[in-house]
Amino acid sequence: MEVNGLFRDIAVIVIIVLVSILIVRWFYFFIKRFGKKFEWDLTVIQVLQDIVKYGIGILALSVILKEIGIDITAIAVSLGIVGVAVGFASRDIISNFISGVLILMDKSFKVGDTIEISNQKGKVTKVGFRTTTITNPNNSVITIPNSSFSKNPYSNYTSMDRRRVDLNVTVSYNTNLEKLASAIEKRISAFPWVLTEEKPQMMIKELSDVGVKILITAWTNDPWKTSKYRSLMAEEIKKILGEENA
Repeated sequence: MEVNGLFRDIAVIVIIVLVSILIVRWFYFFIKRFGKKFEWDLTVIQVLQDIVKYGIGILALSVILKEIGIDITAIAVSLGIVGVAVGFASRDIISNFISGVLILMDKSFKVGDTIEISNQKGKVTKVGFRTTTITNPNNSVITIPNSSFSKNPYSNYTSMDRRRVDLNVTVSYNTNLEKLASAIEKRISAFPWVLTEEKPQMMIKELSDVGVKILITAWTNDPWKTSKYRSLMAEEIKKILGEENA
């Protein structure tokens, strides 16, 4: 009888797990379908999918434990340390969940944006029930608890349609700054990614021991490639300075 009971428990567990997976996939399908129909943001879809996944997972686990005769409540009560640990874990889960909801409500960032928090910068690939996932320029995946966005300041580099590309340069005191500013405006404006509404500018920042520190700025409507554009600006400025000194 014990063997039969064991096989029955295993069969019930397998059935519960399979049914849970099917239900999750069914919900995923309809969430995606309704999301496309009503043009939901991908961030909203991902959070809803996480809520369904964890909710059904917890429910399935409870049913399995009850089916095999394990009383979680009794265990938690008899082991006070476990109860405290569960309490702390629940607090973190709730904190991350609330922070995730606030991210959705505030719309401070969404999937596809480039953000930076605690010196970690990358493109948001997923906003989930508990965590947000970003991919940095080295293609490393970084997972950040949602509660971190409530406790730490963060930057969204793509929330605006336009982005200024800044380049700091130091030139010698012998450089003709007026001529250099004119050349910069003309040459940098020739780049196809530079917006024509605001011309590139050169501003003097500081007179240092090593030379004149200047800031060169240009505006673009493609914030994803600011690092690349900064490099292109640097190459062009190097050519301009080389021609000035020739």
